Amino acid sequence: MGSDCNGSSASESFVKKPTIKFTKLFINGEFVDSISGKTFETIDPRTGEVIARIAEGDREDVDLAVKAARAAFDHGPWPRFPGAERGRIMMKFADLIDQHVEELAILDTVDAGRLFSYGKAVDIPQVAENLRYYAGAADKIHGDVLKMSRELQAYTLLEPIGVLGHIVPWNFPSTLFFAKVSPSLAAGCTMVIKPAEQTPLSALYYAHLAKLAGVPDGVLNVITGFGQTAGAAISYHMDIDKVSFTGSTEVGRLVMEAAAKSNLKQVSLELGGKSPLVIFDDADINMAAELALLGVLYNKGEICVASSRVFVQEGIYDELVKKLEEKAKAWVVGDPFDPNVRQGPQVDKHQYNKILTYIDHGKNEGATLLTGGKPLGNKGYYIEPTIFTDVKDDMLIAKDEIFGPVMALMKFKTIEEAIQRANNTRYGLAAGIITKDLNVANTVSRSIRAGIIWINCYFAFDRDCPYGGYKMSGFGRDFGLEALHKYLHTKSVVTPIYNSPWL
Repeated sequence: MGSDCNGSSASESFVKKPTIKFTKLFINGEFVDSISGKTFETIDPRTGEVIARIAEGDREDVDLAVKAARAAFDHGPWPRFPGAERGRIMMKFADLIDQHVEELAILDTVDAGRLFSYGKAVDIPQVAENLRYYAGAADKIHGDVLKMSRELQAYTLLEPIGVLGHIVPWNFPSTLFFAKVSPSLAAGCTMVIKPAEQTPLSALYYAHLAKLAGVPDGVLNVITGFGQTAGAAISYHMDIDKVSFTGSTEVGRLVMEAAAKSNLKQVSLELGGKSPLVIFDDADINMAAELALLGVLYNKGEICVASSRVFVQEGIYDELVKKLEEKAKAWVVGDPFDPNVRQGPQVDKHQYNKILTYIDHGKNEGATLLTGGKPLGNKGYYIEPTIFTDVKDDMLIAKDEIFGPVMALMKFKTIEEAIQRANNTRYGLAAGIITKDLNVANTVSRSIRAGIIWINCYFAFDRDCPYGGYKMSGFGRDFGLEALHKYLHTKSVVTPIYNSPWL
């Protein structure tokens, strides 16, 4: 097993520990302590040590942030600016992110265990590009002129929904912050954002940069704290018009229930997944093995679209198993600041223990452990890349979202069987297909009930490509212009016309 965990420590890390500049709540353009004065620890998953103490927001703090956001929406300039002016400020925000790429990438590495080299080269530059994409759309928001069937003139207006609550998960702290913030800024909304308690650092830094860019006070507020308190206060709040949540299906239910029990606010949910990767006999073995491994080990498996169920056609099954074993053993796990490392630590001790418990379930239920299955190193939350063979569809490791570096490998005979088993899940977030046969690719991609299908690729995200779930993976789309429209209301305006030469 490729590893640099044993014998090296985070104190010998490739990048020095950062100075943490922002640890307070950001409300109405200012960093402030929580009303209670309480704080909580944010932990470095490389070591289990405390990075900083962060202000712990609660219901009273959420109330203050919502008041600020409501005033900014009802009376402030942001929704009333021409779209081009919002776009100009968003472009400046993106430029400021570009000027602080390294510092932001470091924060997501020490807080979430993200690979530093990837954060610096991809994650942070892409969030700046995401802002620019929606900045370019801000002055192109318009309705339609309607063709009425009688003497009426009508058109539609697209108007910002209002005050938004954004609840962001811990696995991609920067990417998913801006998946919500960028389109809602372009739409002219104001917002209260709650980053995950595990990963608050970059969100607070982005709040600082938003202020520098000229985003008016009250438009973007950040409340750090826990889901049961701050997250619940957002979901139940009577003056929030829409809540957008990314996270587990279990918590998604609670958010939806809170919305129903309060003011029937709109909800969009991007939830769990148990995504199938279907590999056909004609696949290139090397490419298939690389995609299968990447699909479940990227970001240490802490990704909702992980291809955690891999179905391989029987003709190439044995050969692919050998190739996967060989590649998994060469996969380097260790300090995410090391440029040679491909897998860092799990986000926290809770997640680490949950994954190890699922690995035990796999062994106890009769699956065969091909590789991995054990913790790595003597500090931090590292787990070996783990592959199970002889997995049956009714095993827990084939049904539940593990959110870790654990692959369930299964064999199939026919295309019909592959489709049936791929769909045999309560989730419907993503799927992958590897084949050289266009007819097979077309049939399977149209038959799998999931929000995004990748053919001969995986994790092929793009800011113009909408992404979201079917079934218990949620509803609403991130990215693309669909994400912009989910933060807009459609209003119809109708007036009579008299003596017109035509309708």
